[in-house]
Amino acid sequence: MIFKETGLRGAYIIEIEQKKDERGFFARSFCQQEFKDTGIDFNIVQSDISYNRTKGTLRGMHYQAAPHEEAKIVTCVKGAIYDVIIDLRADSSTYRKWFALELNGRDYASLYIPKGFAHGFQTLENDAVVSYQMDEFYYPESARGVRWDDPAFKIEWPLKSPIISAKDNSYKMTNSL
Repeated sequence: MIFKETGLRGAYIIEIEQKKDERGFFARSFCQQEFKDTGIDFNIVQSDISYNRTKGTLRGMHYQAAPHEEAKIVTCVKGAIYDVIIDLRADSSTYRKWFALELNGRDYASLYIPKGFAHGFQTLENDAVVSYQMDEFYYPESARGVRWDDPAFKIEWPLKSPIISAKDNSYKMTNSL
């Protein structure tokens, strides 16, 4: 696995190293030791899958508040997504900055998202499937979000007029962050 810094403190793009032959390829997608060697202590306690029927679907920007903050590894296993993270750690040198990249089911790269970040994505293709691994259990009482279109962040989404849930559209603007 190849870990590449994103420019936001503690967040990494993880590329797989494919061992190819005439049958296809084999690659390691997670190795706790390789994470530790990079300085990341990550223990998977929960895995989820998100199926997204329609291109333009936007999910986010979600996070879990203390004491249940969570780190995540996000991988698009089918289709393509525009994956976005925002650093919400007030003590961070990259506070309120965002980073985005395309994840897709062709190269199988992942994004490691540290605790204290909001995460969301917009589908770039129909029938996109996203896999998540988390280091904390889901606690509904700690679930939070920030607006996907909050002018405080100025996220540049690739597709206008997204398909978004009422819940995600109900988050308040974050001028107080």
